Amino acid sequence: MATTAYCVKCKAKQEMASEQEVTMKNGRKAVKGKCPVCGTGMYCILGGKAKK
Repeated sequence: MATTAYCVKCKAKQEMASEQEVTMKNGRKAVKGKCPVCGTGMYCILGGKAKK
């Protein structure tokens, strides 16, 4: 699942490495991973709420 997100350290859009889908406290889904260039943690919020 090649997700593209903005890396604040590189100041550019990168494809996440070792990504995993997580559910935030408010019920929304997000993808968490690492930048392949610098190794900084990246986070991308997905649209819609998870069904409870």
